Amino acid sequence: MLNLPTQPCNLPSDVERARKLVMQFGWNTAAYQILNQGIVLWFSEQVEAVIGYQEYSNFRIIAGAPICSNDNLIKVVKEFEAQTHTVKKRTCYFCAGERLASVIANGKPANYILLGAEPVWNPSVWGEIIHSKPSLRAQLARARNKGVTVTLWDNTKAGEHPLLKQCLDEWLETRGLPPLHFLIESQTLERLCDRKIFVAELEGKPVGFVVVSPIPNRNGWLVEQNIRGALAPNGTIELLLTFAAEYLANIGAEFFTLGLSPLSQHAHIPAKHPLWLSLLLGWLRVHGNRFYNFEGLDTFKAKFQPEYWQPIYAITNEEKVTLRTLYAIAGAFAGMSPLKLVVVASKRAIRTEFRTGMKKILRLF
Repeated sequence: MLNLPTQPCNLPSDVERARKLVMQFGWNTAAYQILNQGIVLWFSEQVEAVIGYQEYSNFRIIAGAPICSNDNLIKVVKEFEAQTHTVKKRTCYFCAGERLASVIANGKPANYILLGAEPVWNPSVWGEIIHSKPSLRAQLARARNKGVTVTLWDNTKAGEHPLLKQCLDEWLETRGLPPLHFLIESQTLERLCDRKIFVAELEGKPVGFVVVSPIPNRNGWLVEQNIRGALAPNGTIELLLTFAAEYLANIGAEFFTLGLSPLSQHAHIPAKHPLWLSLLLGWLRVHGNRFYNFEGLDTFKAKFQPEYWQPIYAITNEEKVTLRTLYAIAGAFAGMSPLKLVVVASKRAIRTEFRTGMKKILRLF
């Protein structure tokens, strides 16, 4: 279990209460993310426990899993779902790991969506992996030869630094989707608290950063964000991740993950989906790259040769998984109607392709 010094953090009282529970019981890799802005917090009346969720349509989309002791997990699930039933809502645990999946499977019927997998390392082996792969060594060399350096920044300094916010804005402009929220909230600089931030600088100016969040009960860390600004040379993210992994290894961390790789098949767990859902997820993996590069993200994470991949699920208490489940999940992340998100994303994609095309034309003259 992590034993972190308390960091100054001016949080609302309910968020601070949740923070203390996260630092005591946090096991799921998404545990710390329930402190992000916009997450609704529910506290158990029976035991020490908190759940973070977003509501959309007639669903409560839970961030990961209940945060409590393992012995109380099924008790908290039952209490939360009973309370959710009284307000005529359904539940879906998004980004749940195998611990919750096994507890729910033993407790009552549920339906599972295999979302993908997340890669895991003991950070102490990261350096060996880097040095064993010429392609990774070359990426680090490119960044270093350009003069990129990486340091751990003070959280207060980072939260107020305009060039870090500029890097974030530049990175968001390159994304196929508009900024999303919930478990991929981009605005973390204002609530770093117990997180650590590693910053890449070129000629004294930030060009990228990595934010890692604690997973206290696994003595581990989640790479919550890896941001590359417009001026970052090739290899900057690889250098940032290597510095972060080696730093965390030196302070005794034993678990390090780059987070969920959506639709990844690296966990080698057979997905027991209805045929329509299998076809839909397969179509998204092949044809959804205009909006989200599933294959590219999966390949990027895999190149660091994870020690293992762990499956990640969405678990719903519906009688069967339906399109409304997926609709509610999308709405929780988008903060708007998923149909509106498609329209906004399509306009964004057209604008991006136009700009790219104009740049290619201008290079001819």
